[in-house]
Amino acid sequence: MPSFELEPREVAPVDTKYRKIVTQLPVPESIPILKTLRTYEPMSMTGQPLVVWDRAEGTAVHDRWGNMWLDFSSGVLVTNAGHTHPRIKAAVLDQVEHGLMHNYCFPSEVRADLVEGLTKVAPEGLKKVFILTTGSETTECAIKLARTHGLRAGGEKKITMVTFNNAFHGRTMGAQMAGGAPALKEWIVNLDPAMVQVPFPDGFRQKDVSFDVFLRSLEEQGVKPDQVAGVMSETYQGGGASFAPPAYMQALRKWCDEHNVVLIFDEVQAGFGRCGKYWGFEHYGVVPDLFCCGKGISSGLPLSAVFGRPAIMDQYPPGSMTSTHTGNPVCAAAALANLDVIEAEGLVENAEKMGAILHELANAIRAKHSDHLGPVGGKGLVAAMQFVKPGTTEPDGELAFEVVRAAVERGLMLFAPVGAGGGSIKLNPPLSITEDALRDGVSVFAEALDVALAGAAV
Repeated sequence: MPSFELEPREVAPVDTKYRKIVTQLPVPESIPILKTLRTYEPMSMTGQPLVVWDRAEGTAVHDRWGNMWLDFSSGVLVTNAGHTHPRIKAAVLDQVEHGLMHNYCFPSEVRADLVEGLTKVAPEGLKKVFILTTGSETTECAIKLARTHGLRAGGEKKITMVTFNNAFHGRTMGAQMAGGAPALKEWIVNLDPAMVQVPFPDGFRQKDVSFDVFLRSLEEQGVKPDQVAGVMSETYQGGGASFAPPAYMQALRKWCDEHNVVLIFDEVQAGFGRCGKYWGFEHYGVVPDLFCCGKGISSGLPLSAVFGRPAIMDQYPPGSMTSTHTGNPVCAAAALANLDVIEAEGLVENAEKMGAILHELANAIRAKHSDHLGPVGGKGLVAAMQFVKPGTTEPDGELAFEVVRAAVERGLMLFAPVGAGGGSIKLNPPLSITEDALRDGVSVFAEALDVALAGAAV
């Protein structure tokens, strides 16, 4: 992935209800901050547009120099309730003032309230929840739980984890090996041979979306059902926001039941209303044995969780599956308030309603530029615009990069392109967004695409 240049560029001024640009970008006065970050942080942290965030409220992100962006990033699908929601902010401040900011695994009332609240919104049967900090921790934990279950059910041979090509499950070592993108593995030696991938049925790059492909792929790799401990899939495959056909996932659920295999959904990007349902996997009409969530769980603070069936979650004795910051009181207070806001403000319903508009507008852009765009992925308030080189399914990362640059220069906040070849731009505003703001943001995206295409033609 390329980095955005530190050299300030002249950009046209913007002054609308949702967006305001009054300086060069990056802001000249921000360059010392950016240079400090580039000096003391790893190079891997240099991939995002060069906007120094100062404060954010609702769908607006501000810097210190008078610029304001309409946020279509949600801070990478985190701020489902919007930035700095007043009720969440008040809950955080109240908890700090109360005087408890950390308690390790010792009991606390706020953690008890949170796990009870989370299980109330979980599907029937998934009534145990383990609180962690990041999404990667949850997928690592799910792998451990599935393999432990497999060892007990079928002995040492039943440890294989099946995941999907081009999947992303995090950046810790186990999560990267479970991921299906080649770029995640190129720096890893001695890959775990009991982690295998099969094609993901997105209907775009993998045309055959029948469950037979899953079965054939395992057979071709010499994997027998009695060797499989777990199958883990992102609810939607992150980069392209690609959903599998419901019939495929229903067949997978049946296969897992038949072979005593733990079915896991990585719901980190998809949960808490993002896809127009409380849980993204509800679109499939199946319930997993375990699922991982994070990001939108608190709308701002670092918290994640693994949900599961008690028989799987209770495999480890006291003290042997813990985390230093599990259910941190401040984060737990934020998550409890977030659950209340999602319900009180009808954010799941708004995501469904606004999502229909987002996808209608996004598909209209795709129809206009069908040579450069593959199918629009996603549901609810996540849409992925997949840029391709004309006449192919090959990602066009360069065009996607320029579209992000042009959008940010016009006051629309996007994160850098993701997915295969860096060719996918995600549109995912907070679930609280209004129709007026949504239409404004998509119109800016369309303008940015026109500008990037015109530049590429020069």
